[in-house]
Amino acid sequence: MADITASMVKDLRDKTGAGMMDAKKALIETQGNTEDAIDWLRKKGLATASKKSGRTAAEGLVAVAISGKKASVVEVNAETDFVARNDQFQAFASTVSKLALDTKAGDIAALASTPYGDGKTAQEKLTSLIATIGENMSLRRTQTLEVKDGVVVGYVHNSIAPSLGKIGVLVALESSGDKAKLEALGKQIAMHVAAANPQYLDSSAVTPEALEREKNVIRETAKTSGKAPEIIEKMLEGRMRKFYEEICLLEQVFVMDGETKISKVLENSAKDIGAPVQLSGYVRFQLGEGIEKEVTDFAAEVASVVNG
Repeated sequence: MADITASMVKDLRDKTGAGMMDAKKALIETQGNTEDAIDWLRKKGLATASKKSGRTAAEGLVAVAISGKKASVVEVNAETDFVARNDQFQAFASTVSKLALDTKAGDIAALASTPYGDGKTAQEKLTSLIATIGENMSLRRTQTLEVKDGVVVGYVHNSIAPSLGKIGVLVALESSGDKAKLEALGKQIAMHVAAANPQYLDSSAVTPEALEREKNVIRETAKTSGKAPEIIEKMLEGRMRKFYEEICLLEQVFVMDGETKISKVLENSAKDIGAPVQLSGYVRFQLGEGIEKEVTDFAAEVASVVNG
């Protein structure tokens, strides 16, 4: 049997919302494979349909920078929210987002090596901030969007300063129509993205692995309820349609009106904007998603279950 540790149980519970004993049993049944354990819990009805991978555990800031037809978003992490409110830290986050925009840095390594000023790179500047403020910090990720003819709109949720906050969203709209109206539409869609947290742009972007995994969960769940194989296959179409509506931006229902799909919102907007509108891309960074801080008391509680 695989060695099931306290941290593994805690990680699975945080991702699924399952109880500690259920999480431990799932890991035992799947030889310690977390992804398989998530599916095992879902098939037993002991976990929600999607992993709770967006838990905000790390502190810091998400910064957005926009110029013309392009925009960048950067996440900079710190240990405490107190540092996120530090003027020096905020100035650094804002500056590196502008550097990402100017250089179109394709990844965080490229951004870290970009000249910051005073003869230092962005990483060297951050290192000096660590020494000054006395808390560990890191450049975590960055992404840039650009359009040929249209707008890239940015939105920051829970902002604590201009273009700085907990959630940063970019939405790229291609259109030759009225740019002011296009900008207004982009802002609404960016707010939708912040709230609805889509995982893919459209159904064609969903990976074959994700599709097969979902179908397998649906089949196994239906089997436990005693449904015949031919009935299960008929169910799949409707269930997968619902799956797409939950995770694909263009298939989601617009949070602003609660009834129109985003794809239809874009189609309907063409008349007012004066030209067809295409949503060519989006980015959503939520501070600390996928990162967890150790919670000592809870870890001790889990350890007692694992060792018991």
